[in-house]
Amino acid sequence: MYRHQPRKMSEVNIGKLKEKCENCTKQCNKKQTDDGAGSQQEGDEVNGQVNEGPQLLLSACLSCDGCLSEEESLKISQQSLEEVERVLALNKKCDVTKHKVLVASVCPQSLPYFAVKLGLDVNEAAHKLCSFLKSLGVQYVFDTTLAAGFSILESQKEFIQRYRRRHHDSHAMPMFTSSCPGWIRYAERVLGSLVTPHICSARSPQQIMGCLVKDFFTKQQKLSPEKVYHVVVAPCFDKKLEAVREEFYNSLLESRDVDCVLTSGEIYYLMEQRKVSVEKLDSVPLDHVLGEAGDAALVRHEGRGSEGFLEHVFKHAAKELFGLDVQEITYKTLKNRDFQEVTLERDGETLLQFAAVYGFRNIQTLVHRMRKGRVPYQLVEVLSCPGGCLSGRGQAESEAGGRTDKTLVQQMEEAYTSMPVSLPEVNPTMHTLYQDWLQGQDSPQASTLLHTQYKSQTQTHTQPPHMQW
Repeated sequence: MYRHQPRKMSEVNIGKLKEKCENCTKQCNKKQTDDGAGSQQEGDEVNGQVNEGPQLLLSACLSCDGCLSEEESLKISQQSLEEVERVLALNKKCDVTKHKVLVASVCPQSLPYFAVKLGLDVNEAAHKLCSFLKSLGVQYVFDTTLAAGFSILESQKEFIQRYRRRHHDSHAMPMFTSSCPGWIRYAERVLGSLVTPHICSARSPQQIMGCLVKDFFTKQQKLSPEKVYHVVVAPCFDKKLEAVREEFYNSLLESRDVDCVLTSGEIYYLMEQRKVSVEKLDSVPLDHVLGEAGDAALVRHEGRGSEGFLEHVFKHAAKELFGLDVQEITYKTLKNRDFQEVTLERDGETLLQFAAVYGFRNIQTLVHRMRKGRVPYQLVEVLSCPGGCLSGRGQAESEAGGRTDKTLVQQMEEAYTSMPVSLPEVNPTMHTLYQDWLQGQDSPQASTLLHTQYKSQTQTHTQPPHMQW
């Protein structure tokens, strides 16, 4: 059983951080030759198995005091079980003026974790989780697949636009995906203008869900946004960092799109703390943003345990740009399973070349090649966690801590792939929301609520010496 309390980013042991930072310094300061960057950083492959060597965790670099300001640390410390319980406790008191409507949004990559931990299929685990959250005092429980659909569709549209201007805009290609907050933070704080103009402007599924809840849903329920307390259940600690970004705070309403991010592990810890009996929990279907009744089966997007941006954009671009229908995508593994390519060919000519790059060491290799002008890809799906979102440290860490529980991850992958795939293009709810919420797909409203900008922050923040390239 999962017995230890999940690590909070605000409580990371400083001694261990210094130790990790020193290790990163030693690794990053090694002379990187063309061959060295590939072989040394990515590990050796023996009999098909990758010997990864020491793990360089992006989260370890980003949560040290060299990158987190005191203000950020404070905001992140407030994203805790204690804070949620404080809000719930206020709701039980008589002063109704301080009552909040609690809304929880659960990431699709968190649901397989609960399925494995509770010994249920994904749908039933989602119903039990919903029942537990509502027993605490949460009024509405959504899943974020709908928000991810918006992020995918907007990324597809932006890719086509960038591809068509690639000959007169040096920043158009490659386009980097923008759903991973660890990667975004690293790009802004360390890599700067080399990378930031290439990042897709589509908001992540988490932050689009924040807009859906605090804009569309509050209007539908005739609530003011500051009266809603929005909790996201996610597989990753870095999602807490994303929630406190300045652009996701409305100063007029004094409201954040996402008030609190709790990891899957934190929620499961709470279930254990309260000695919840799974058998005694009711099976309660998740709510729908549009308010329609019915228990629709949970669906996922294409991809290997993340939101599948690469696969969706690849198939859309093949059809839109070249009139080709791609049914199955074949991944070609390069140095390791977290650095893979996908290619579209016709009559021996390469039309598109995409890559999936997961994990800090592979990201380092990618950026090293980019500096040398040797990146042939039009799109790169970048995720800071080796293995992708299912392997997020908020749910995949072993009981001993520090390492990924590979058995758990494998079981989660099996549970995730058992869910049916749905294309956002054919989801009628998406079309309804584009019209009723956003006044059309190309409206100013859609541009404002579904997109953001990523800027180099390397001039205003001192780079730790081990982050230099």
